[in-house]
Amino acid sequence: MDMQGDIERLMFFEHARKAAEATYIKNPSDADNLTRWGGALLELSQFQNPAASKQMLLDAISKLEEALLIDPKKHGALWCIGNAHTSYGFMIPDEIIATDHFQKASHYFEQALNEQPENELYRKSLELTSQAPELHKEAHSHGLGPQALGGVAGPSSTASTSKTVKKKKNSDLKYDVLGWVILAAGIATWISFAKSQMPPPRQ
Repeated sequence: MDMQGDIERLMFFEHARKAAEATYIKNPSDADNLTRWGGALLELSQFQNPAASKQMLLDAISKLEEALLIDPKKHGALWCIGNAHTSYGFMIPDEIIATDHFQKASHYFEQALNEQPENELYRKSLELTSQAPELHKEAHSHGLGPQALGGVAGPSSTASTSKTVKKKKNSDLKYDVLGWVILAAGIATWISFAKSQMPPPRQ
């Protein structure tokens, strides 16, 4: 990965988080601002250690739930909270708790799609969430848990061909899961920030 790009992203989303926090003090009923705040936290969670990442995801879910209390049909917030639940589910080794988060994500993605049926991104997110429990099970059975899915644990094989196949399978799975989570979080945040840059409607 591009280290400079990562640093810039980190700085951008940290600035966005602080700006949203400041705006919240002035106007706690701004659903758009709460959605941006939740999206920034979701994005920033990717740069944290596992414990901090989980807490940041829970904070993102809290902000997005608050946005949905103000505007229950806000499809961007619905989609973003679905991504937060998906990301959190992959961080949890307990299959039952993770599946609960994947079901919540699916529910939120479905609501987002109901609000904007033509949105292919929402439709694809809903489809991909159905695969999350199986990916979670595979990831955690191969030792690719909350260490940002970065390490492979478990017994090593004695045959070199078996090791190569296993490494490739683990690597492919790691990138499938990690890529899916990062893509979903990045797109959600990008949409939220793109909408925040739109001029307010004329009255």
